Amino acid sequence: MSRRVHPPPPLRSLPERYAVGGGRYFVCPICFDAKGLDEGDLIAGAELAGTVPMWQWIGEDDAGTFSY
Repeated sequence: MSRRVHPPPPLRSLPERYAVGGGRYFVCPICFDAKGLDEGDLIAGAELAGTVPMWQWIGEDDAGTFSY
């Protein structure tokens, strides 16, 4: 049996596909402020959020891993 293998989508399309799927980006407010960035420069779907919103997003699951 022949199987057709499709190449992965282009990496540069990942942010748009993530946003279309309802994805959100949590931006570390401490790092953001330390760099002197402006909230107007955040990409679509990005919001300043510390560890509390991240833990709320993870929920009560037995295991959760994230890189902050």
